[in-house]
This record gives sequence, C-alpha cells and structure tokens, in this order.
Amino acid sequence: ELEAEDKTEFLESLGVTIEDCGLRALVREAYDILNLQTYFTSGPTETKAWTIRKGWTAPKAAGVIHGDFERGFIRAETMSYDDLALYKSESEVKGKGLLRSEGKEYVVKEGDVMLFR
Repeated sequence: ELEAEDKTEFLESLGVTIEDCGLRALVREAYDILNLQTYFTSGPTETKAWTIRKGWTAPKAAGVIHGDFERGFIRAETMSYDDLALYKSESEVKGKGLLRSEGKEYVVKEGDVMLFR
C-alpha cells in the first residue's frame, strides 16, 4: 500500500487520477448506467446520503426517507453540496443567499442538501 502522496504521483505517471480508477470509477459508472444520483440530508448529529433516480421531484425524493414525507410534502430548503463545503455551515450558505426554498415541482440535482418541511 502506497502513501497518499506516492499513490497520487504514481497514478499521475499513468495519466489517471484517483477519481478515475478503482471502486470510485466503478460506482460512478454504475450510477450513470442505472440513471441514479445522490442527495443529502443533514442535521446536528447526522448526515445521510440518499440514492434516487435522476429526474425525481423533491416530493418523490422525500418519499425515499418515509412515505409520509412524500404525502405531506410542502417545501424543501435546498443548497448544493459544493456551497455547503465552501461556506462550512447552513447559516453561512443562507447568509450568501444560496439557500433556496423549493416546491413540489423541483427536480432534485446531484449533490443537493435538503431539509424537508
């Protein structure tokens, strides 16, 4: 087993990145073939990834968590994972004007972080 820096250097010498090989590449390709994507829910004690089909609306995605969430869907507070990673907290994302309130017709995007209301 190579150290992380040596592994990166070795892969670069082969013309590939860590993202383009092994299990990561297999999972990414399987998701693409099966037309799947991931969205996240996050709270004070837990963050969870949920797998859904591409093109699903917010209520249908909420139903993966629990059927009552789909039936009682009102809205979803939504931000992108990239924004959350950049600004480090929901309050910072909200302060930058990047937290959105999405309704029943919203089509969930890869990497959305959602709180269902």
